[in-house]
Amino acid sequence: MPVRFSNPISRRAVLIAAASLALALAAACGSDPTPTPEPAPTQPPTPAAMSTPAPSPATGPAKDGDLVSAHYHGTLDDGRVFDSSRERDPLQFTVGAGAVIDGFDNAVRGLSVGESVTVRLEPEEAYGERNPELLIELPIENAPEGVAVGSVLTMPNGAQARVVALTDTTFTIDANHPLAGQALTFEIELVAIERAP
Repeated sequence: MPVRFSNPISRRAVLIAAASLALALAAACGSDPTPTPEPAPTQPPTPAAMSTPAPSPATGPAKDGDLVSAHYHGTLDDGRVFDSSRERDPLQFTVGAGAVIDGFDNAVRGLSVGESVTVRLEPEEAYGERNPELLIELPIENAPEGVAVGSVLTMPNGAQARVVALTDTTFTIDANHPLAGQALTFEIELVAIERAP
């Protein structure tokens, strides 16, 4: 999915996240001693909220601030499909809000409902170039039980990292996005636009 990940992660941020990786993984396994906060009580809508007009359907062209729905089919330069919405609901996002990668956002901006476009995005418009500083070697005692090469770990900042090497004393994670360094081709069809009044 052409969802934006956080801005390129600094090595310091990754090291800080990696240092608390064991705690985060313990939490994921249900052994987090921190109590789960109670959900906030539901408040009735205020009169102002009740009188706010609902977004209205539009036909286009899509512009910043519009809530759009789009189907897409993504391929790599060798023809392999890396993601597609064709067999599920379309992707819904607000144009210009930074919810998707820049190139995808730019491709949808200006389309009208029913229009399609095919775009090839260079890495800088997609998930960026691979950053060698995001290959981090950590002490094996910080590894979760059962970790293996290929395991995907979620770090405390929400970023994901793949285990790419494992020895008796260390394990190495790669915090680059799996599609970093790749040019991506998207076939995009704009399905709907909802425009705020």
